[in-house]
Parts: sequence; structure tokens; C-alpha cells
Amino acid sequence: MASGASSSPALPVPSLAAVVVVLLLAVRGEARPPHPLRGVRPLAFDEGYAQIFGSSNLALLRDGRRVRLALDESTGAGFASQDLFLHGFFSAAIRLPADYAAGVVVAFYLSNGDVYEKTHDELDFEFLGNVRGREWRVQTNVYGNGSTHAGREERYDLPFDPTDDFHHYSILWTSQRIIFYVDETPIREVVRTAAMGATFPSKPMSLYATIWDGSTWATLGGRYRVNYRYAPFVAEFADLVIRGCAVDPPDRDPRSAACEARVGLESLAVPAERRAAMAAFRRAHTSYSYCHDRRRYPVALVECGAGALLPGRMFGPDGMRQHGRRHRAGAGAAARGGRRGGAQDDVM
Repeated sequence: MASGASSSPALPVPSLAAVVVVLLLAVRGEARPPHPLRGVRPLAFDEGYAQIFGSSNLALLRDGRRVRLALDESTGAGFASQDLFLHGFFSAAIRLPADYAAGVVVAFYLSNGDVYEKTHDELDFEFLGNVRGREWRVQTNVYGNGSTHAGREERYDLPFDPTDDFHHYSILWTSQRIIFYVDETPIREVVRTAAMGATFPSKPMSLYATIWDGSTWATLGGRYRVNYRYAPFVAEFADLVIRGCAVDPPDRDPRSAACEARVGLESLAVPAERRAAMAAFRRAHTSYSYCHDRRRYPVALVECGAGALLPGRMFGPDGMRQHGRRHRAGAGAAARGGRRGGAQDDVM
């Protein structure tokens, strides 16, 4: 010791990134707490989740009932469910980064890529950042049995600013159907058919939430990259819900049907009175549909029957919505850091 004099314990010094996040959020303002979804109970972070990367770029607030993920030049951040699930209802209220967010990807998704490397399944919500003054886009995707060569992307404009307040984004996955919801409005349904075979996700998956740098593909096909002068980019998660059938990683539990019935998954499917709302959302806000992409799929995928199609005059041969388009970009898949790129952004 340099001196025999006693001293007080050193106080922890917050990282520069943490200080910047706090200052940024103080300027941005506190978002209103989301209204809970009906019929499901949110979990605290330590009840069902664990951090997977990002160190101090993940912060817990409100006794672990709100999570902040930040992307800066050093890293993004992410967390995952503690268990794998064979079917369930998975939801989070999310507030996206504000201001300039080109190249930033916020993802809320199910995957088993760490268990089934070559035959993995995946269900995605991906939020694709954009330049200042332009809207975020939300993309949904479905992969089954490693079918990454056949992406099933749909992309939507949102009827609200997702950076102002929290909104719920939910995935219902049962043995018979997959439904994506924005708030309590269903926006997409994939019904299992015999012709789909193993391309319908059917193996246990974990739930993930991440923020990361998707510069190579996320905004206008990589034309606009992440600009770290605007960092940190902060996404907030609340109302974390898992209502599902937990299983061991290699197990495809034959009692899954009984579990689905016990936790009431089919009761969360689209009731007749909500189908009109789903159809209206899809007509008004779908900006890309793989079922209409004849350049990518000259022969439509098996699930793209008449019931899956929107009015054909809405879309060009590349699957992009025609009304209001000013730019075109390819809709092919692109590799992005161990995850696949989907249809490229079409409008600035």
C-alpha cells in the first residue's frame, strides 16, 4: 500500500456508454407504460430470460420489467429465453430507437439455430431502421427445417411512429398455425398444410430479442449504413410474455397437443370478428409480399394460394407495393452475420 491512511471504498464508475444512454433517454423522454395485453401475464426478466451478449449495453429497469438494449461502435446487445418451447404465445412491448437509425436492426424472434444448425426453424419480427424523417419498417419471416433459400418475408409500413411509445408485437405458434400481431391486430397468418411439409416450423425454439448492425442489407439494400455519430441506438422492451410449452432441446414432446390445450393457445388465434381488421391492415400497410414476387419465385411457394394473396394490382412483379414507389431494390436474401437478410428496403 502506498499509504497507511484508511480510505472509503471506491464507488463504481459507470461506463461512458451507460452515461450516454442515460443522457440520451433524458432528452428523449420517458415513454408511457404500455397497456398490458388481455389474458396473459408479463414476466420479470429473471423469471424467464438471460442476457446473451452486450455486457453493459443491456440494462434492466423497473425491477426487471423493462429492458434497454443499446447498439454502439463496440457491440449490440441481446437476451434470450431460459427455456426452449414447442409452440406458444410470445410477446413484447417495444419502443424503437428514434432519429437517424439507418442500418440498425431490432429483432424479436424465435429460433433453434444453435441446436439444429443445418435444419433450423425461425419466426421473425425484424425492425429495419431508416434515415431521419422516414419510417421504420417491420418485416416478418418464416423459416422451417433450414429452408433459408426460400425466405417467406412480408414487410409493412406501420400506422404509427414506433419510436414515440411502446407497441406490442406478438407471435402465436401452434401445431396448426402461426400468427403475427401488432398490438392486438393480427397482421399475418400462416396455416399449416400437408404440402408445406417440414417447411412449417416444428422443432423447439428459444425466444430472442436483439439490436445489431445490419448495415450490409437493412436500409435500401445496404446503401445507407449505420452512422455511429448518432449512437447509442436504444431499443426498450417491456411486457415480456411467454405462454408456451417448455421442452428439453432434442425433444419433440408427443404431449405437445395436450400442452397447447392446457395453456389455451388456440384461444389466442384470430376470432372471426378480427379477420376483417387483419384484412384491412394487410391491404393498407403491406409493402412487400413474397407471394407476389414473381422475379424471385416464378412458381409461387405452395402456401401462396388465392387465400394468401392481396389484390394483384397492388404489387409489381418484384413483390413491392406499387403505389407511391420511387425506388426499387432487389428482394433477394443476403447473408448478415449468421442471420439471413430478407427482402431489401424499397422506398426512402
